Amino acid sequence: MMVVKKMIKTIRVMLIPNNKQNTKLFRYANTARFAYNWALGREKENYKNGGKFLSDSDLRKEFT
Repeated sequence: MMVVKKMIKTIRVMLIPNNKQNTKLFRYANTARFAYNWALGREKENYKNGGKFLSDSDLRKEFT
């Protein structure tokens, strides 16, 4: 029995966004950073008050 291994070809591409795309990129990055920091702060606060780990679904419900 013969085993054949295939190689996956990868291509690197450099993206150069225009000003409008660059603005949207930073806006979305800031939104994601805010959500992450909020969830982290909420977890720390809950831990200090003697609570257990908050599940992902609990944080999502509270956030939205």
